[in-house]
Amino acid sequence: MQPSAKIFSGTGSQYLAEKIAQKFGIPLGKVTIQKFSDGEIQTVFQESIRGDMVFLVQSTFSPSDNLMELLLMIDAARRASAYKVIAVIPYYGYARQDRKDKPRVAIGSKLVANMLTAAGANRVVTMDLHAPQIQGYFDIPVDHLDSSAIFIPYIEQLKLENLTFAAPDVGSANRIREIASYFEAEMVICDKHRKRANEIASMVVIGDVAGRDVVLIDDICDTGGTLAKSAGLLKDKGARSVRALCTHPVLSGKAYENIENSVLEELVVCDTIPLKQESSKIKVLSVADLFAIAIRNAFENRSINSLFIHSQRRNS
Repeated sequence: MQPSAKIFSGTGSQYLAEKIAQKFGIPLGKVTIQKFSDGEIQTVFQESIRGDMVFLVQSTFSPSDNLMELLLMIDAARRASAYKVIAVIPYYGYARQDRKDKPRVAIGSKLVANMLTAAGANRVVTMDLHAPQIQGYFDIPVDHLDSSAIFIPYIEQLKLENLTFAAPDVGSANRIREIASYFEAEMVICDKHRKRANEIASMVVIGDVAGRDVVLIDDICDTGGTLAKSAGLLKDKGARSVRALCTHPVLSGKAYENIENSVLEELVVCDTIPLKQESSKIKVLSVADLFAIAIRNAFENRSINSLFIHSQRRNS
């Protein structure tokens, strides 16, 4: 018999999983996640999943309960004789801890990969990892989706006359270069130096932005300090307008205040993480369609290559 597809969600991503299931064309599966008085978590599937292909949607943003819920759901699904267990992680937490950049430090993203594999996941579907090489931390298949499939149509409908793309740091240069090439537009780099985490000591712009409509693109917006400072610097260098597109709205600390007080026209984010509050400058685009297609293709053993920017360029 052909296995059925079933989609379940942890508590942190219920809002997104409902949209993904609706786009896929099936109801969201029933799972109970309860927390005991001491904080311990228990997950129980409320329907049979024997022989089914089970997709578990959960972003692993703070607190770490979201990651623990996902691990427990994977283990429960494996023990309930699911045919395959696929962890759908729109935002992969701990991705910024991807290397030993100082002595005696953990590599958190590798540890999370080990835990997901040990729990029994057969595949991972995620989006815009902070470092693409994290895919290599897994010994199971990883489908790494690209937010450019969502951001490119949005940028096109803006119809900006003098479009220039900006990388908020050197690490984002490769990501920006591919999108800039798609639009045949110029790109610049905001090179920053940090004294410590979440605190920028200095920043310079490499490239000319005078009279240009600049689009900053990054994978994560945490405190918003980098975006706010980059936007201000680009404006000082003569940019006509500055807006930012970021996949994952972590938005911690004074992020909302930093964005509101910045010269940014708008900050466009995806719904991989729910917003903590509303903001007049923040606009949300949904990833539900993209993940529904990726889940459909994984279920039917079809390629997801058409979801990527290089395929769109080739087809056009």
